[in-house]
Formats: sequence, C-alpha cells, structure tokens
Amino acid sequence: MSNKVLAGRYELFERIGEGGMSVVYKAKDKLLNRFVAIKILKPQFIGDHKFIDSFRRESQAAASMSHPNIVNIYDVGREGNIHYIVMELIEGKTLSDYIKAQGAMSYPKVIALSKQIAAALSFAHKNHIIHRDVKPHNVMIAPNGTAKITDFGIAKAVNAATIVDNTEGIIGSVHYFSPEQARGGYVDEKSDIYSLGIVMYEMLTGRVPFDGDNPVNIALMHINGEMIPPSKLVAGVPPALEHIILKCTDKYPVNRYASADELIEALNNLEFVGSVVGSSVLMGGNNGEPQDRMQADGQGPIAETDYDDGEDEYEEDRAGKGKKKDKNKNKKKPMDKKKKMIIIGSCVAAGILIIGLIAAAALGAFGGKEIEAPNFKNMTLEEAKDAAKEYNIKVKKGDEVISEEVEKGKIVSQDPKAGEMVKEGGTIKVNISIGLGDGDIPDLTGKMQNELEAYLKAAGFSLGSVTSEPGQEPQGTVIRQDPAAGTKAEKGTAINVVVSDGSKAKAIMPFVTGMTLGDASSAIANAGLKVGNVTYDYSDTYANGEVMWQQFEGNAQKERGTSVKLIVSKGKKPEPTTQTPQPTPQPGDTDGENENED
Repeated sequence: MSNKVLAGRYELFERIGEGGMSVVYKAKDKLLNRFVAIKILKPQFIGDHKFIDSFRRESQAAASMSHPNIVNIYDVGREGNIHYIVMELIEGKTLSDYIKAQGAMSYPKVIALSKQIAAALSFAHKNHIIHRDVKPHNVMIAPNGTAKITDFGIAKAVNAATIVDNTEGIIGSVHYFSPEQARGGYVDEKSDIYSLGIVMYEMLTGRVPFDGDNPVNIALMHINGEMIPPSKLVAGVPPALEHIILKCTDKYPVNRYASADELIEALNNLEFVGSVVGSSVLMGGNNGEPQDRMQADGQGPIAETDYDDGEDEYEEDRAGKGKKKDKNKNKKKPMDKKKKMIIIGSCVAAGILIIGLIAAAALGAFGGKEIEAPNFKNMTLEEAKDAAKEYNIKVKKGDEVISEEVEKGKIVSQDPKAGEMVKEGGTIKVNISIGLGDGDIPDLTGKMQNELEAYLKAAGFSLGSVTSEPGQEPQGTVIRQDPAAGTKAEKGTAINVVVSDGSKAKAIMPFVTGMTLGDASSAIANAGLKVGNVTYDYSDTYANGEVMWQQFEGNAQKERGTSVKLIVSKGKKPEPTTQTPQPTPQPGDTDGENENED
C-alpha cells in the first residue's frame, strides 16, 4: 500500500506497526504539510458491518478528546473498502518495547508513568469513554518521557492472546483484562483501573502476574488465581506502592479505586511521603541507593534506571569530555577523632544491647511462650473470642471486607494468619465479611435483554422479571427498571425490567457505501427499508458495482418501508478514443474497382 494517497491528501510511506485488527503507516498530510500515523483496518474485518459501525462510532468519540497523555486523532474516514484513522505520529516506542529492552523499572519511574496513564484514563472516563484494552502495547513513550495512550475503544487485538464472546466480539487482551472482562460481563472505569494495575505490576517486575499456555487458562487466573505480590519477585518494592497495585487489581471492582483520580491521589501521596522521609524508608532501608532488583528466579539484576541520587566522580561537558569534579566543593570538615571514637563506641554498645533484647525475647523473658495461631475463618466474632480463651489470646475486630466466599458476619481473614506464631496473651486481628455489600444499581436503560444477565452478575446483582410492552425502541431494549438506577441496594438484589417489543420501532439506516448493490440491497431490506431509485455514475474511488452514495446517513432513523435511493459506481471513466483521419481523395485517384479495366 506504499505511495498510495487516501482521500486525496494522505500519502502513505512505510509500515511502522501492526496489530491484530489493523496496520499502521507513516504518512504525510499534504494539505497541512505534516507527518501523521494512519491506522488502516485489515481486510478480514471489512465484511463485519457491526464491527465497522462500532469502529467508526468509537474512533469518532476518541477523536473528540484532546489531552497531553492521549495520542491525538485528527481524522476518521473511509475510501472504498479502506477504513482508516489519522493520528498524531509519535517518534518513540511502545511501553511494551521499553519493558522488553529495559526490564523492570525503578519505582519512581513506575509512579511517574502510571500517573500519566491514569491522567489519560481519568480524562477519557469523564468523557464517558472506556478504553477496555489498557496494556503496554497501547502506550507510546515519547523521547521526552511523556506517556501517551492510543487505541481508545479500538484496539481489541485479535491474536493468540485474546478472547471473544458471542455478543460483544473482542473484549480485551487476556494478560491485562479484568475478571469481569474474562467473564464477558459489564465493563466500566474500574476495568481500566484493573488493567492499569497489571501494567504497573509489569513495569515494576518485568513480567505479567498471570501467564499460561492458552488464553482460557490465563482468563481463569484473573478470575480465581492469587497474584504473587511484587515484593516477592523484586527486592526493595515500597510496601505502599505494592498496596496500590494490589488494590487496583482486586478481583472485585468495588474494592478497587473508585476512579483514576483517586489512584493518582494515592500515587501523589506516595511521592510526597518519599520526598519527606526519603527513599530509604520507602524501600526498606536502602539509604536511597538503587535497589538490587532480582529476577523471580534470583538470577541477576534487571535493568538500571534513570534514577540515581549518587554523585559521579566525573561529569561530562557538552563536548562529551570528562572533567574532574571539584572535590573541595561542598566538602565537609573531617570529624574530630575523639568524637568519632565516641560515636563508634556508642553504636557498638547499642548493637550489643539490641542483640541481648532479641535473645531475651526469644527466650520468653518479656512475655509468655509463643503458640500457633488458631484458624478463626468462617467463625463469627463472638465465636472467635470464645475460642481464643482456650489459647489465652485476644481477638480484635479489624476491617469489614467484601467477600464472595464467606457469608456476611463471619471472619474472612486474620493477622497473624492461622499457623503463624503468636504470644500467649497476644491479640489477633480478624476481618469480617459484609457479604457482597451494598452497591449502586446500574442503569439498564437502552441495554439489550440478551446482555442483562452477564451485565448484572458482574455488577453484583441479578435479573428479576422481564416483561415487554409496545415501544419505539428495537425489540428487547430496556425502557424501564425497578429498583431505579443509582439507588442503593444489597448485592444480589434482583432487578425487574420492562423491554420494548419493537412494534413501534423505527428502522435504522445501515452503512452501505462501498458494498456491492446486492449486499447493500440485502442490508437495507434486513433493516426494514427498501431500495428505491438506483442510478449509475463513474467513480475513481469505488469499483464497478459498488454503492458510491446513499440517500440517508448510516444510523439515521426512518419509518419502516421507506425507500432509499442509491448511486452505484460504473468504475473509472474510460479515456476518450481518437480515430485516425482518412485522407481526402485527390483528382485522378482510382479505387480498386477499375484497376483491372483495359
């Protein structure tokens, strides 16, 4: 497709990328004299009209967004059977390539990039756009370090790492999508937050938390599997950052951050604490030096980072030549020898005292003997307190948490865990289940009946009665619900709906431009309309027999039985032919008839 010109203005040069559903070219916008990236839909998707309609609607929605961390979309269009999106050209590389080349990143770099990605998602969510496929492949890193997300609601890659359902088509990339996506259920802002948590995990550790030999196994891991905490794979991970990642990737959406803004606030707080107390506290006492980050198997460090608080012995000038630093600059006065000896002696004495205290504690000098903590899971708080008396320990109520496994009012987990050592007379904190908890009832208006069950299950509710009545909406479209959307209700509550029977529904005009006349006629008839007057004309864009114009725009609502005029291409206009002029007969010329006469 190189050197092809789209829409008379976009000249394609070289292929610079390829995804499951599209190919990306570097191109030049001849009208505005600038380089752009053009994403072109692969031919195998051209026949799926539902997919084409979705592609067009969602790309136009993404084009309405302008944010420093989102790749700008300049234009959306089609030429014949070519569907394309014109985007900002980023001279950089994807975050996936960055991780592949650099390995695990330092935690300040992870925080900085995560905040930028979260800022882009926050802006999109406020514009009612869900990405649904947040992954390192869809994040561009510009040369100046700016992260930019691309493919909002578009890049649902079709490859060995995707899963497809029967109603919504592609639902995300299996290594990064949320448990509710794995179930084929309702997807919202918190699904993007889960995916960002997986991306943060990969940036910090150099690997994804769940992997397997096929997509289904990986999807089941997202639903049921336990994630290995990053600190088990990488040394020096700040506990607060690990908590943020684990909260983003909680299997229950209600336990995640409520919004991308809330996630950004948590990351900002972590940065602020680091600036006040220093890296040594956040990283478990590394004195601010870059931590030795080890692979999961303990073999060798992963990539150095751009963050280095130490000073180099030499610095480079602009010409690249090393020049020795002034060692007297900021040089501290040497410590008095006597004072140094006093400090060393004090440290040694403190060390001996600490060792003695540890030994005394181990021998039980400061309390009773240690015992194994009993298992209080599935007990009520009162039952646990009664059972604890036998062990001479105390039980204290901890947090109330949402749980699918443990019924409301019973213990979900405890600290210390069952089997761990606890002193006699000590206290065990227990967390109590509130069941599935209360939640806001989602808005079902406009949704189709066949998607309600999965949608409500993912939101924690169930489908109650379904009745129908005459309506203008397409058959099966929800027009009312009870309880109402936005009201609080206990999870598991059944929601009753009323759907339209479609008897008063208007026909929706399909997109038929670029189809053959036969396919266009079928699509129009299936929509409840009929083909009207058909005329023919020449076209340099559309092939012979393809519809080059339709009377009504796609998605326009029309009365059933309305006639639709079409113009069909006759192909390119033929070049005019010129005939060789015949010579004018001259006097005395003879024709062939008289050549044999005497």
